Order: sequence, then C-alpha cells, then structure tokens
Amino acid sequence: MNRIARCVRLAYEFFVLYAGLLVFALMCLGWSLFAALLFPLLPRRMRAPLGQFVIMAGFRGYLFLLKASRLVKCDLRALDALRQDGALIIAPNHPSLIDVVLIASRLPHIVGIMKAELWHNLMLGGGARLAGYIRNNSPTSMIRLAIAATRTGSQLLIFPEGTRTRDHAVNIFKPGFALIAKKAGIPIQTVFIETNSAFLGKGWPLFKRPAFPLVYRVRLGQRFEVTGNVKTFIAELEHYYKQQLDTPPP
Repeated sequence: MNRIARCVRLAYEFFVLYAGLLVFALMCLGWSLFAALLFPLLPRRMRAPLGQFVIMAGFRGYLFLLKASRLVKCDLRALDALRQDGALIIAPNHPSLIDVVLIASRLPHIVGIMKAELWHNLMLGGGARLAGYIRNNSPTSMIRLAIAATRTGSQLLIFPEGTRTRDHAVNIFKPGFALIAKKAGIPIQTVFIETNSAFLGKGWPLFKRPAFPLVYRVRLGQRFEVTGNVKTFIAELEHYYKQQLDTPPP
C-alpha cells in the first residue's frame, strides 16, 4: 500500500511540475501575442500601466495555482509594504528563474531590466514592450530609459548580480543598478529571497524534479541611498547581502 501511495504521489508531483510549466508558457505566449497587437493601438500613457497590471495579475494567478497544489508554499507579504512607496530600485538576490514572478506578482508598477535577446522573444517580448520594460543592449540607453521610468513613478526591478546566483550567497554585483540609483536620485530597497531548494537555479536541468514542497519567502532589508563613490558602495552592499543571506533571521 505504501508503495502505491508513493507512486501516486510521484505521479502527482510530476504532473504539477510539468503541467505548471506548460500553463505558465501558454499564459506568457497568449499575453505576449495579444500585447503585441495592443501596443500600436493604445495611447502611450495607457500602455505601461496596463502591461504592468496584467503581468502582476497573471503572475499572482499562476502562484495561486501552484500554492493550491500544496507542493509550493510562498510568503511574499513583505513586498506589500512597497506598493505605495513610489520610485525606487527593488534589488533582490537571484537564486532561481521564478524570482521575477515572485516579486512582480505583488507590485503593480514594476519595470524590469531584461536581456536584449528576449526583446523579440515570442513568449515574452510583446508583454515586456507593452509594460515598458527596458533592454540592456546599451548601457547608456538602459540608464537613460531607466531614469525616465522612475520619473513616472515606476519601480525598477534590477538583480544586482545580473544573473542567477552561482556562488554560495551572491555573485559579484554589477555596477549599473547603483549608477541608475545615483543619477535618478532614488533609493535602493534590498530584498532577500529565501528558498529551501536550488530548483530552477543556475545549472538546474529544466525537467529535473525537485524535492517538494518548494518554499519561497521574501523579506525586506535596509534601504540605501547612493551618495558617494559607486564602486565603494557596491562593495559594501555586496558584503551586506552576503552577511544577510549567510545569517538569515529566525
């Protein structure tokens, strides 16, 4: 009997894992294609607010389905305190591919910095363009557009590591996010994503089954202003992240 129960449990886990990935892919594809059609039809002032809201609602719905499966647990309530804070840079660590979904599911005015090669991606490009996301193809252009986005009250989602974490705590930080914060005169809100699994982290095979349940928790750290030397600030902030992630609160 125990063996049958284990087989049923294993089959259910595989179903949730792959059906969840399929549902997410179809959601992204459907919205991306529709958003690409909407983009030239909507007035400029309506595009980004609509695009950002739909991304938040879609990601929240997806996480609701995952939590309903009882194989995923999320505590993202700390992010709600940022909803009315106006322009700032939200700077999380980056343990897995799901991090953008976790953060954007709670915040309605997020603008992301995305890889240039994803700009014309069939699944992501249309939704990203409508939401006013920014390509990282040119540092000068990226900084200019990021500063312009903050002038409208948008919050910038930027991972200081630039890619998913390879090292124990965090990778070496890139300077772009601190330079944007200094030039725009906005603070950096540190955010810590904690998880019990390396699922969808750097080097994790897409179809490798993790140990369930998956647990994700987000907590807020200190908020920083960039006023001095950017290079010195980045080194100090990187040390702060390592300290926080090596010694999480009880």
